[in-house]
Amino acid sequence: MRRSLIAAAPALALGAGLSNRADAQTDSYDLPDAATGWNAFAPVDPPPLVFHDARGKRLTLADFRGHVMLVNLWATWCPPCKAELPTFAAMAPKLRRFGGLILPISIDVDGVSAVRRYFEQEGIKDLPILVNPSGDDLDMMQTDGIPVTLVVNAAGKAVARLDGAANWDTKAVLEFLRHQSRTAEPNPDGFSNA
Repeated sequence: MRRSLIAAAPALALGAGLSNRADAQTDSYDLPDAATGWNAFAPVDPPPLVFHDARGKRLTLADFRGHVMLVNLWATWCPPCKAELPTFAAMAPKLRRFGGLILPISIDVDGVSAVRRYFEQEGIKDLPILVNPSGDDLDMMQTDGIPVTLVVNAAGKAVARLDGAANWDTKAVLEFLRHQSRTAEPNPDGFSNA
């Protein structure tokens, strides 16, 4: 289910212009269960996303192979992104129990400093700081709207996608991800927001 693209509010339009040409996607802030809105499909290679961690280390999805992943493109200026981000933070510890990861990749042009400031302001501690300030990952995901989330199974294959905001902290999402984690054995990893 594709949400409509919006950029009607001047501040949002300005933020989109300053933050890598993306529009915010959503119909409302009443977030539906992600499992009822995503498009699930046969496993395919995910797009070749490139991003950096808080220390500036270059990463790709291949660096996390062996983990089921929720890969989310978002920005601190995007209201629907901010509405769903707490659901990712709530889901993160549940996913870690079976090797699952949430990779929230910010496209803010101010990169790590914008995300760190936002996470501190909102008390978000369970998510890694990951950035793609160039916005190139929007092209790789073939979208001009955020939020957009890709589900990648433990074998490193994309299996679902949702364009727009949703509630990711639901029983249906957790069960789907638990099933996707059985595709391969997870490897240990470490994130640092330092």
